[in-house]
Amino acid sequence: MKSYNNIAELIELLEAKKQVITDEITTLEQEPKNFHEEIIFKYIDTGSTGKTKEHFRALDIKSERGTYFSSGDVSKLLKDGADDISPELLAIARKVNILKKKSGSKR
Repeated sequence: MKSYNNIAELIELLEAKKQVITDEITTLEQEPKNFHEEIIFKYIDTGSTGKTKEHFRALDIKSERGTYFSSGDVSKLLKDGADDISPELLAIARKVNILKKKSGSKR
């Protein structure tokens, strides 16, 4: 938590965090608008590039290269994004990725 000088500043900081969380919830409650967003939602759901890859392989959906999905495809999408992914959704997925790296494979 950022430092604060008085209760009013603490309340302001907490209100700002509350707004960020509310915005993230609103983003996560939306349906994917396209295939790239569907991949990102699945990654957020599983917290795993491997499980995301397996999900799309099980559905017999192939990557843009015409081959089965790999974990690298999911990682590349997380890293590079795509024009058709909402920036808010991508930011949440990247947070999940950072949290996963910090905590290891535990979730």
